Amino acid sequence: MKGEEFKDDFRKALPKELVQRLTRRSTWRATLPILEDFAVIALAAAVALAYWFSLPITVLCVLIIGVKQHALFVVAHDSAHYLLYENRRLNDLVGRACATVQGLSMCTYRVIHRMHHNNLYGALDPDTALHGGYPRGKAYLVKKLLKDLSGFTAWKTYAYFLGGAPGLNTQTNIALRPLDDTSDKLRREARNDRTVVIAFHVAALALFAWSGYLLQYLVLWVLPLVTVVQAILRLRAIAEHGATTDFSSPLTAARTNVASAWLEWLIFPHHVNYHIEHHLYASVPQYNLPALHDAMVKHGLLESAEVVPFRATLAKIFAERATAAGAGTARTARAA
Repeated sequence: MKGEEFKDDFRKALPKELVQRLTRRSTWRATLPILEDFAVIALAAAVALAYWFSLPITVLCVLIIGVKQHALFVVAHDSAHYLLYENRRLNDLVGRACATVQGLSMCTYRVIHRMHHNNLYGALDPDTALHGGYPRGKAYLVKKLLKDLSGFTAWKTYAYFLGGAPGLNTQTNIALRPLDDTSDKLRREARNDRTVVIAFHVAALALFAWSGYLLQYLVLWVLPLVTVVQAILRLRAIAEHGATTDFSSPLTAARTNVASAWLEWLIFPHHVNYHIEHHLYASVPQYNLPALHDAMVKHGLLESAEVVPFRATLAKIFAERATAAGAGTARTARAA
């Protein structure tokens, strides 16, 4: 149905048969990582409850839970792309569940995120307000991340993922409202989904208050959502798109971060660090992104792309503010 699908930038660069193989869904490969995320959260919560009066253990468990909450967000992202399961109803059911428990609307995000893919760094990209304009100096980004960890910026995340209201793009001075410009079907699904999310969390608050575990719920579930998850979301988004200067193609306006296993666990779960590959072939599920990366390397498609170690990305995004000449180059590229 028109208005539902994402625009793939296949560019006919890889053999059609290879792309078809890489886009096939696997039920068990989609399900196992989700079960693992929930299992780690449950284990961390159980440990925290068992050692409730130990502050170091509680803090560690809050961090672990926040990391896995972010991983569930990545699952919801894949669901928004229809990448979890061939069955669309099952895909949306699981994706909505992973988003709902975090107070997010997957159906709302689906509408917004399609605009990001189809208008990367353009006037209609709703994510430019988050990752655009870097580098801005080390102190600027450190201050932003500390505000995230303090919980002061969480309302912006929920305005985006639940309210469908991305932040103001300072380049265009426009605050987009994607739900006002989409198909009736997607708009209706988003509104219904938001109602379910709000009702779920009102019921959860009431249930935990009645059970006497309200404090534990707030500390072990809500606290990591409004602190740990916020910082990871920002850092990952900027690592994927920040401090780039050529916005003419996903090859140069996105970045693939080469990271160690522990960094993938912490910041880039479910192969989300293969971001150039995802932008160019948005119909490839996450477990096939490493194979897609290898195929693109073999065919010489990533020679001009930014595939760099994460430490190199950190050096770029934490660098001092770009010079006037560099900023002019960025503006020119954006205008093009």
